[in-house]
Parts: sequence; structure tokens; C-alpha cells
Amino acid sequence: MASVESYDTKAGKRYRVRYRKPDGSSTDKRGFKRKKDATDWAADNVTVAINTGSYTDPTAGRRKVRDIYRSYIDSHRNLWKPSYLHPLEITWRVHIEERFGDRSIASIRRSEMQTFINELAKRRSASVTLRAFGIFKGIFEIATGDNLIARADAIENIKLPHKPTRKENRHYLTPRQLVDLSAHCGRHGTLILVLGFCGLRWGEAAGLHAEDVDVGNLVLHVRRTVTRVGSDYIEGLPKSWEVRDVPVPAKLGPMLSELKSVLQADEPVFTDGDGHSPRPQSVGKRAHGWWAKALEDTGLESMPPHDLRHTAASIAVSAGANVKALQRMLGHKSAAMTLDTYADLFDSDMREVASRVNGLIPGLDLK
Repeated sequence: MASVESYDTKAGKRYRVRYRKPDGSSTDKRGFKRKKDATDWAADNVTVAINTGSYTDPTAGRRKVRDIYRSYIDSHRNLWKPSYLHPLEITWRVHIEERFGDRSIASIRRSEMQTFINELAKRRSASVTLRAFGIFKGIFEIATGDNLIARADAIENIKLPHKPTRKENRHYLTPRQLVDLSAHCGRHGTLILVLGFCGLRWGEAAGLHAEDVDVGNLVLHVRRTVTRVGSDYIEGLPKSWEVRDVPVPAKLGPMLSELKSVLQADEPVFTDGDGHSPRPQSVGKRAHGWWAKALEDTGLESMPPHDLRHTAASIAVSAGANVKALQRMLGHKSAAMTLDTYADLFDSDMREVASRVNGLIPGLDLK
């Protein structure tokens, strides 16, 4: 399987190992000063490695990082959503390509990986830094999986930044406030009611087609979502657990029926005045869109439209919805996720349950 031969150089006699790789092609490893060194290398890196399936071609580690990155991206391109792929490609171009693109995969050391992560974390957010490390992790998984390198030592035990805990200042509107707000939103009034009473995400509401609105059964079929990718808005599929049927309060039926009556089955239900999918609305001092104006006209605090989803959760819980029902309505992956997100709502609900249970307890004899 492997043989050791001597050859002459200007510096004296040297030894090389000739062997066949698992694919049958011949190659050699040269430059050993002693025959013993060549024999030992052959035993460890050829004979034993091939027999145990751990063989790694010594020349394979010369593959450039950029080539392996392309393999990594191409192998996932049809599996990832554009909204996930787009920031990865930006992170590669801006933070990784120039520094590591032309490096061989085997030349990267753990110390310089840690230095890179430290430097990036000083300049950019934890999210960007973790995304960059995730790209390297994918690259090294491809490299080890294809036996380009034996181990991914360069990414082992790297210290990473932690994302700060997000403190969300949620706004829970009452049904009365929600209806008043919708009355100040013009053509978007029904959209606001759907977001606030049904709990759809903005992109899910934007992705509703006329055929997804079942007015007779008062159900919305959530099958699509519209996501911003760069400057474009792309319609795609939501995650599997987010595909769901959401019940609609009967009082919204006539409004949805009116919108649907002038649409073809494949036309979107909610649009801006130019026929475009409703664009996400910003908030803050510089915000001047229809959403910011409606909040001001209604006398409500500034808040993102996503808070309407929280409002829907609050209204549903106050109407008696349990955790599983709320999970299905909101399209959460698990009931645990729903409870973690809205524990504050269920805390008050449990107190009400305790009060109702108390009313059912007959008189207690404490003697």
C-alpha cells in the first residue's frame, strides 16, 4: 500500500513515501531525512488511516477557503430562505473574504481565528460576529466531511460574544384601542384588525392571497410570507410550524369579504396604494408614514406594528385561550416557546383561575 524510496538532492539523500490514495490514484510524500521518519509517517498517515477510514490527502488541505465557502453556500442555497442567505453573503464579502479567501484551509490556526473574532466583536454587533463564526463553522464542516483536513482544530473552543438579553417594552392594546387605531389607518384599517385580533406576523399578512381567505368558515390560511431581502420584497414559504389556519372573529368577516370580492384568487389581499405589498412601517421621531400618523392621531404611544401580534395574544388569553390554542394561533414551534414569550399574560390568567377555583371550594372546617 505504501513504499519508501530514497533519492538524491543537493543537500544529500532524502526519502519519499509512494502510495495509492483511496480513489486509486498514485501520489507521494517526500523530503524525509531519515528512512525511519518516512516509514513512521507512512504507517500513521497512510496504512492505518486508510484502514480505519480516517485518511486525509496531505495535499487536500491546500484548498482555498473561498472555494470551500462556495461549496458550503451552494449545498444549502435551495434549503435556506433568501432572508437567511442574504446576510450570510454580505458577512462573507465584508468581513471574511479579503482576509481569509485565498488562504488554504489547513493553514488557519486557532489563535488567529480567536484574534479575528475578538477584533470583529469590537467593531460589530454580537449578531454579526456570531454569523461570521457560523460561516467558518460551515466551511470547516465541509472540509472535514470531505477529508480535506483531519480535524477542525481552528474553530474548537473559540470564545464568542453573547447576544445581550433583549428587553422588550411591549404594548398591549385593548380591543377598543385597536378598533380606534384601525379607523385612523385608512386603506390599511382591515390589515390592522387582522394583525391585532388574529396575531399574524406582518409578512404573513402581506402574503395572504384572496384564495387564503375563507370568509364562509372565518379562517385565514397562512401559507406564504413576504420578506425583505436587501431592497427587494420576496414572497416565500413560512417555516413548517408557521403554516396554519387562523380563526377570524366574525365581525371581521364582512370587511374581508369586501376586500376579496374585487380580487382574483392569486392576488394579494393587502397592498399599498401602488399595489405593492404593504411595506413595513417604522417608528420613532423621524417616522412619518401612515402608521406613525395613525398612532399620533389616536393618542397612542409610539410602537412597532409587531406589537399588534402581542395585542392579539393578550386579547386571546383574556378571552380564555390556553397555551396550546395560542401556540397554534401564533405559529410558534412549541407551547414552551409560547409560554416563555407570554409568561406575563398567563401569570395573570393563573391568578384568575385560582380565584375561580376558590369559589368552588366548599366551606372548610379549620378545627
